[in-house]
Amino acid sequence: MNETMEGLKRSIYCGLLTDEYEGRQVTLTGWVNRRRDHGGVIFVDLRDREGLVQVVFAPEMGEELFAKAESVRNEYVLAVCGKVRKRPEGTVNPNMATGDIEVMVGDFRVLSTAKTPPFYIEDEIDVDEMVRLKYRYLDLRRPQMQKSLFLRHRVVKCMRDFLAEQGFIDIETPVLINSTPEGARDYLVPSRLHEGKFYALPQSPQIFKQLLMVAGMDRYYQIARCFRDEDLRADRQPEFTQLDVEMSFVSRDDVLTTTEEMIARLYSQEFGYEIKTPLPRLSYQEAMDRFGSDKPDLRFGMELINIAEEVKDSDFKVFRQVIERGGNVKGINAKGCAGYSRKEIDDLTKFAGIYGAKGLAYFVITAEGVKAPITKFFTPEQVEGIVKKMQGEPGDLLLFVADEPSVVAASLGHLRLELAKQLNLVDKNEINLLWVVDFPLLEYDAEEKRWSAMHHPFTSPVEEDLALMESDPGRVRACAYDLVLNGVEIGGGSIRIHRREVQEKMFNNLGLSQEEAQEKFGYLLDAFQYGVPPHGGIALGIDRLIMLMAKRETIRDVIAFPKTQSAMDLMCQAPSKVEAKQLRELHIKTTSSPSK
Repeated sequence: MNETMEGLKRSIYCGLLTDEYEGRQVTLTGWVNRRRDHGGVIFVDLRDREGLVQVVFAPEMGEELFAKAESVRNEYVLAVCGKVRKRPEGTVNPNMATGDIEVMVGDFRVLSTAKTPPFYIEDEIDVDEMVRLKYRYLDLRRPQMQKSLFLRHRVVKCMRDFLAEQGFIDIETPVLINSTPEGARDYLVPSRLHEGKFYALPQSPQIFKQLLMVAGMDRYYQIARCFRDEDLRADRQPEFTQLDVEMSFVSRDDVLTTTEEMIARLYSQEFGYEIKTPLPRLSYQEAMDRFGSDKPDLRFGMELINIAEEVKDSDFKVFRQVIERGGNVKGINAKGCAGYSRKEIDDLTKFAGIYGAKGLAYFVITAEGVKAPITKFFTPEQVEGIVKKMQGEPGDLLLFVADEPSVVAASLGHLRLELAKQLNLVDKNEINLLWVVDFPLLEYDAEEKRWSAMHHPFTSPVEEDLALMESDPGRVRACAYDLVLNGVEIGGGSIRIHRREVQEKMFNNLGLSQEEAQEKFGYLLDAFQYGVPPHGGIALGIDRLIMLMAKRETIRDVIAFPKTQSAMDLMCQAPSKVEAKQLRELHIKTTSSPSK
């Protein structure tokens, strides 16, 4: 039954037809979205990537053609030739962009037949995501999915256009590189020609873009594919795409300003939305102190309040002992939640426990006063001081955590977000952007008993903190910055180290000997001997950015062919076993059982 397009050429996309085409002959191609047989006249909604249009098959087209039309089913691929006309009075469909016209078919061809799909090709379908991923080529026919990919295309094009105007050049960097010891696990690629040796897939083009600055390229960008073998979440994939940017002879403000201007253009061009620049900036410490997160969502309040001063002399041992050990006692004010039941408060306590909190104390503020099991440990003046500090009012629920600073921040920071969700405090149409700056350069890994880089080992320390790198590395601030959109980090970067002696100090702080540093990063250290410009840059996660712009819940909905959370491709069944011959060529033996 399948026919060909020979002698035909599409004249317009289905979804772009307007009443301006009335009376004109058109040739359309697309999929049968819906078929309706109304008493001898067949109506088909024909779908392509631009939308739908109704085409009409009537007996007047001829017995043979009409019989063929009667055999057409959903998802058949058709080429249709016919005349555009206004729909008869009373049949206009206001829910369809082309709802006031239709095409009277004079001739058509069935280019491809189709089985019944495993789910309806329409938006807001209730189908398991695993099924959608297995039949991704069908899932991508849905208008919502196509809109997300079109948005992605337009955003990337806007980025390219903006950066080209600013003098950046697009340069590709290698995908087969050497493995590095910092960051997430590498994906390794065995070498056939060099027995026992492996390439790694890049987690980012970091070193190469710095070498391009050494090479005098001055302004570089790349839409880069990157790979990380790490546990997955809704906003992570084993392979992802980032906009990678590097600039020479710049300060932190130069990088931030350029990025802000590009983001402002994206939103203006795509949504007509004006982003006011410069964007607000919060130091890492302030973000952690006020919101318990280095990627705070500022679309609502409920800040963390330090009440250590108010409770340090109380009889409540839990609070007092934590303060004596150098810990924190902080709380959040859940406005209007005094009516929460004991079970609801217990559920919040369990939630805080996920992030390390050993308990969750609380005050319920009523018109008669504060009610809570722990009030007996406080004087009336102390209770009043706590309520005043937290701006408590009748009807409020005050929640407290006492522990080491990192636990207090994590538990209250996540509890803040959970309560905002429960109380519907977030305006999902708001666009809230900010920079988080002045991160610590290093963080101590208690398990490994060594310092590790908060961002990566090529981030420059703040100049005035250089002297602390040997004497007090934990106090050194980084020339690093993260861009946060609605509580999600969408990008990060830094001014880089460009002096060999500083880079060697950094490696030393990370526990790398000179020999190890030379073995892993010798080519970078060698390059640093030949004149290196001060430079810095940023990388923006395109998948995350598009997810937020498209108001989707997961980046899988804005990637054409994503993996599952267990890093599986259900459509093409990757990863998969390979033939024994391939393993022999790569000098590899596996320890897994053949049945696995």
